[in-house]
Amino acid sequence: MKQNILFWLCAFFIYFMPLLASKAQNSPSTNSISSVQVKINRSAGQTVSGYIKDAGNGEGLIGVSIYVKETGTGGVTNSYGFYAITVPPGNYNLVISYVGYTKQTRIVDLTERSMHLDLELSQEGKQLQEVVVSTNREDDNVKNIEMSVNQIDVKTLKRIPALLGEVDVIRSIQLLPGVSTVGEGATGFNVRGGSIDQNLVLLDEAPVYNSSHLFGFFSVFNPDAVKDVKLIKGGIPSNYGGRISSILDVRLKEGNAKKPELNGGIGLIFSRLSYERPLFKGKGSFIVAARRSYADILAQPFLKNDLKGAKFYFYDLTAKINYHINEKNTVFLSGYIGRDVFGSDFGFNWGNTTLSARWNHVFSNRLFLNTTAYYSNYDYSLNTDLKQKRPNDYFRTDSRIVDYSVKPDFSLFLGKNTISFGGQVIVHDFQPGMATAASSGSVRTFGLANKHALESALYVGNEQQATRQLQLQYGLRYSLFNYVGPGEAYTFQTDVAVGTRREVITTVAYRGGDVIKTYGNWEPRFAAKYDLTENSSLKLSYNRLAQYIHLISNTTASTPLDVWTTSTNNIKPQIADQIAGGYFKNFGHTGREFEASVEVYYKRLQNQIDYIDGASLILNKYLEGDLLSGKGRAYGAEFFVKRNTGVVNGWVSYTLAKTERQVNGINNNNWYPTRFDKRHTLTSVLLFDPPNAKRWNFSATFTLASGTPATFPTNRFEYEGYVVPLNTDNSRNNYRIPAYHRLDLAATLQGRKRAGKRKDDNWVFSIYNVYARKNAFSVYFQPNADNSRVTEAIRYSVFATLIPSVTYNFKF
Repeated sequence: MKQNILFWLCAFFIYFMPLLASKAQNSPSTNSISSVQVKINRSAGQTVSGYIKDAGNGEGLIGVSIYVKETGTGGVTNSYGFYAITVPPGNYNLVISYVGYTKQTRIVDLTERSMHLDLELSQEGKQLQEVVVSTNREDDNVKNIEMSVNQIDVKTLKRIPALLGEVDVIRSIQLLPGVSTVGEGATGFNVRGGSIDQNLVLLDEAPVYNSSHLFGFFSVFNPDAVKDVKLIKGGIPSNYGGRISSILDVRLKEGNAKKPELNGGIGLIFSRLSYERPLFKGKGSFIVAARRSYADILAQPFLKNDLKGAKFYFYDLTAKINYHINEKNTVFLSGYIGRDVFGSDFGFNWGNTTLSARWNHVFSNRLFLNTTAYYSNYDYSLNTDLKQKRPNDYFRTDSRIVDYSVKPDFSLFLGKNTISFGGQVIVHDFQPGMATAASSGSVRTFGLANKHALESALYVGNEQQATRQLQLQYGLRYSLFNYVGPGEAYTFQTDVAVGTRREVITTVAYRGGDVIKTYGNWEPRFAAKYDLTENSSLKLSYNRLAQYIHLISNTTASTPLDVWTTSTNNIKPQIADQIAGGYFKNFGHTGREFEASVEVYYKRLQNQIDYIDGASLILNKYLEGDLLSGKGRAYGAEFFVKRNTGVVNGWVSYTLAKTERQVNGINNNNWYPTRFDKRHTLTSVLLFDPPNAKRWNFSATFTLASGTPATFPTNRFEYEGYVVPLNTDNSRNNYRIPAYHRLDLAATLQGRKRAGKRKDDNWVFSIYNVYARKNAFSVYFQPNADNSRVTEAIRYSVFATLIPSVTYNFKF
């Protein structure tokens, strides 16, 4: 209790002191106070700050470089396009640069006072003739202190060949080093040896628990509404927390603040439509984007018998609105709703709903605040009567996760230091499973009680330019997790054989608000960057992260119906420590034509969940008695080379990695590879603009990866003519399925440009799996049809042939 009181006192101090300080600064004051304030300002220097936006649509630009010629220092815009730079009093030349946009130089007079300077950048005309595969500043990979970070802009996403011609965020990031998946048809993604639940996926700062449509074939992110995609694999800043592998931060467009705009696309599997326009006389804007698949509609004439009327579709709706109240205040409201329905008489449905409200406030030219409040809901169900043919006989299970959160995040710009601090409170409400069974009109409801938790955090961090060559980023986060009532807490047997089910020995009931179990963790963060030359640098990072929620899944690839649970008195939070180091270099004719990097990492994981043989995961009141806890480790090297400009560009990445776990009671207590361990992964992306074909451009991707581990029987015995497989040495993941490789191609034909016409359109032709590789998703065993004593190994492939597609995209 004392710990909670201290935590909330610190939270009060962090949130309200800047507000009080701001009021004091703006209120009338005595001469003595004013003189002190002037001295402080002069000693700290003068500050130029403001927003940088796209001149074409008014969107705030993320990561724009602002360089001060005279001092050799500078900064970048944050996620809202805001920047602040403090220098000694004087006149300065500011160089504002952003790849794909015309560079600007501004002279600013900071001899007497600080100033507010908003800027707009125009896209370069040459962007029509050659592709740029990154919207970061030209030397971002070398000069930025961030490491283990990848960004793909939407323009590049739309060039990458995709399944059925549809641009997809999740599939695209799997082409980056350190990112993988267990196979086609698998939901989520794996980063540096982490499971899919260890990735924090954010949509405008609201968490998305299932980022996949159609069992992983598409993601929930509509590319027409996406502005920026950033994946952080290591060196995670202190303002992020709650997951132990990565952060996928997806930011939505704010809407065209200059003119109305209509975008869309018609494909073989689904169609898209988005509309954006200015509001409030240019002080605001909005965007709304929708998608709906129609494979079920096209297939209906060909479905017969029990499949007649089958449902297999998804839809989603994304929207955002913003209003610039005045120079110091801007508000945003964004939301997403999407659902998948799959099945005939028996089927599934699942979906996400998020709502984010944000307030940007500029207290002064040095203090910036973003406060976010969000609601996130993920629900899923299984239904034996999806067509509602048997209203008196059915079985249905439902589960959901609901989060509510408030997060104030401050940025304080002090010369060579940029300090970030704030806090977050998340209320978790888990419904692990509720079932309804009807038989002959008699209805019975049963299931598991809801679980409740309160997760809180305070954090502070600093990015410091220590010397001209050395830059540091360090911080500390403290997270506090309370598992609370109402509910029951169980105590299980401890004197049982390892790897066997534990029975309940005591049950304690708690009332609403009672604290059942409390966990607290310090999470230090550190990163350093040292410039070797103008075009090369060394980077080092360390972070510790804590995760208090868990995905319970014992399948090869997680499904939408897997169970989520909080940490409890029996399930400890997951902890990860990761250290990484890397060498980064730019080279080529211009010095920045190519960029390359080599990173190595080592990650140690604690409290990793696994399961006893025969564990029951669905609607199991005593599930915690079937769980085992162990440790994990992941280590590897990532190689990355990218060409940024020219008629032929793209990137090649290679990842050498190993991921293992050790859990008492599994694999004879020895280390074993996880089901998502891939030793080798090679990916390449090629983008080509023929100089003599002004309307055509081409792209290709290639992927080669080791097969994932699987547990195969080592022996068998025969009993009365039946063959029974055995794993005599109790090994886990003792074999690997065959290696995976695939080539995809795409060609884009731009529509003809006509004078006075605003229409911009194109046709995208693509082929997925060009040489029809039968990649194995899994391998299973069955008796031979002609001789039951002969066992066959069957390779199951999701896509065993090439898949051509065509998509028409338009913009008005």
